[in-house]
Amino acid sequence: MNVLFIDDEEEFLELMQNRLTKRGFTVSVANSGEKGLVLVEEQTFDVVVLDVKMPGCDGVDVLRQLKERHPDLAVLLLSGHASTDVAMTSIENGAADYMLKPVPLNDLIARLRDISNRQS
Repeated sequence: MNVLFIDDEEEFLELMQNRLTKRGFTVSVANSGEKGLVLVEEQTFDVVVLDVKMPGCDGVDVLRQLKERHPDLAVLLLSGHASTDVAMTSIENGAADYMLKPVPLNDLIARLRDISNRQS
């Protein structure tokens, strides 16, 4: 499965890339919404994992742009801050799912596979 992580936390990106690559995923990373949008135009991804709170273009804005350009692209939003409003807005704007950080790796993997299977 080809996954793109968009998050402003460099350590989180490195950790996810290392751990998921060891489990057979192909992982690309972008440390900003803008960079993530560029990568989506250059490559094909099964799922995009997107942080909600980022400087500049936040996750909800990136989600809207992704869904405008690629309506069938599966997007999983991650947030370190519980917010029912953001979760509802994300789902209304086409997110496949919403999870809170820190997310256990096995739970994240199960959710990625579930989302990917629903898209197939």
